[in-house]
Amino acid sequence: MPEQDVAPPQRLCTSAELLERGKAVTFDVIQWREPVRAFALRFDGQAVAYLNRCAHVPTEMDWQEGEFLDGDKRFIMCSIHGAVYDPLSGQCVMGPCNRGRLTKIDLTERDGEVYWHPTRDTKPAFED
Repeated sequence: MPEQDVAPPQRLCTSAELLERGKAVTFDVIQWREPVRAFALRFDGQAVAYLNRCAHVPTEMDWQEGEFLDGDKRFIMCSIHGAVYDPLSGQCVMGPCNRGRLTKIDLTERDGEVYWHPTRDTKPAFED
């Protein structure tokens, strides 16, 4: 697929909306032609984003809308089966997810704004 078929970076939120180890900003994407929720959060100063799909069972993971971190705010934890992931890499560190990992979505921050980067497989859910 030609490079021009990939959409440009998409504005997600202001940098200030991603509080350190706070509530995630959720957004909709199309992954392999299927609608999927995704989320972005800030951890150790870094903005990261993943598809909202557990590597163990492809189900949404948040406890409540935008709540992905465990009680100690050290790990991303699936609310369904307790799979635990490293927030910066998305790698499973404990639980039924084995050696799986979350599907990462690339983010950039510039001028106080956060943007996510579509790929051939992950596209904007809505065209402007």
